[in-house]
Amino acid sequence: MTKFALMKLAFDIARRYLVGKKTINAINIITGISVFGISIGAAALVLILSVFNGFEDLIGEHFNTFNPELKITAKKGKFFKVDSGFIEKLNTIQGISDYSLTVEEVAYFVYGDSQSFGQIKGVDNKFKIVNNIDTAIVAGEFLLEKQDINYGVIGNGLAAKMGINISDKITPINIHVLNKKTNGSKRGEVFPSGKFAILSQSDLEYVLISIDQAQYLIGNSKSNDTAKYSAIEVKTKGNINDVQNELKSLFGENFYIKNRKEQDEELMKIMNMEKWIAYVIVSLSLFLIAINLIGSLWMIVLDKKKDISMLQSMGAKKSTIRQIFLYVGMLISGFGLILGFVIALLFYFAQKNFDLIGIPEGATIIDAYPVQLRLFDFIIVTITVLLIGFLISLLPAKKAGNISAFIREE
Repeated sequence: MTKFALMKLAFDIARRYLVGKKTINAINIITGISVFGISIGAAALVLILSVFNGFEDLIGEHFNTFNPELKITAKKGKFFKVDSGFIEKLNTIQGISDYSLTVEEVAYFVYGDSQSFGQIKGVDNKFKIVNNIDTAIVAGEFLLEKQDINYGVIGNGLAAKMGINISDKITPINIHVLNKKTNGSKRGEVFPSGKFAILSQSDLEYVLISIDQAQYLIGNSKSNDTAKYSAIEVKTKGNINDVQNELKSLFGENFYIKNRKEQDEELMKIMNMEKWIAYVIVSLSLFLIAINLIGSLWMIVLDKKKDISMLQSMGAKKSTIRQIFLYVGMLISGFGLILGFVIALLFYFAQKNFDLIGIPEGATIIDAYPVQLRLFDFIIVTITVLLIGFLISLLPAKKAGNISAFIREE
């Protein structure tokens, strides 16, 4: 008999042992518990990955409204000079649709009785075009200057922390920026005009103000040939990689040229780390749940003891006996895996359509946990569950292989 034929025979026997009638009814109950436990673990793995996927997509979507397609920052120092020569080089790149000059600095905010540290970001008139920040406005409007009055657009988290009311046109936000050269500080004030939310640390830190006010607070000159900036944010005509390569060839020696993924690289690394740590923890829990499978398999071994002896008497090798019970364990894991996928899909569609599990009001701009399924998640969960099933089945299979071919009649 060929090796393939032996494997098929072992699989057929394993299938009959699993679904066939048992002399002890408790075996069916324990097997059912094992299948159900594995299914819950498999469903939990898929759903945990889907929630992290959902947050990744959501954050990426909202970052697209705050982070530019490309961002130019200095490799050394916080600010760099943008003179006419710099702008001329920038204008030679045909793939650039528009660009915005920005300035960022640490600041201390005071609003009524509330105080907090954060960041001011001075932006010019092209910032809305380059970043589509309008789509991230969750209250009020994007307004920085009107009739000689300075306004600010505040991150949703910072506004909640400081109790900022954008409808209050009387109480300003006082901004204090430390000047390291003079060891003093400059003070300015803005009235809140709107709130933006992008589901990141920026929500808790940033106040967007006009570029002129930011330059004044930081102490930079407003002269066109001597002004310094923190970054140049670039919008392309669609050929992002080509424009990035051209910018690197022109400015790459002294400047970083980063796309959206590179700008958020650290955050995405942290999210991926959290995702796989959660996956490992649930996998370990699944392993503990699957230990029930040992009891189920061992009872099947005892139930089929005479069959095992008969098979050995007919010439079956110990390796074939072990293979039969490895297949039984893998089949139990496979049934649990399929049931787990069904549970996960049902929960996914329910969460997607009915928001079963919500998020506390005010915690984020969404009402329920986002979920997103990916094919890779099903592949990795399948490998994990079947591997656990294989490892758990090794001991009962080994014991089955050691059963004697002769059973003494009592």
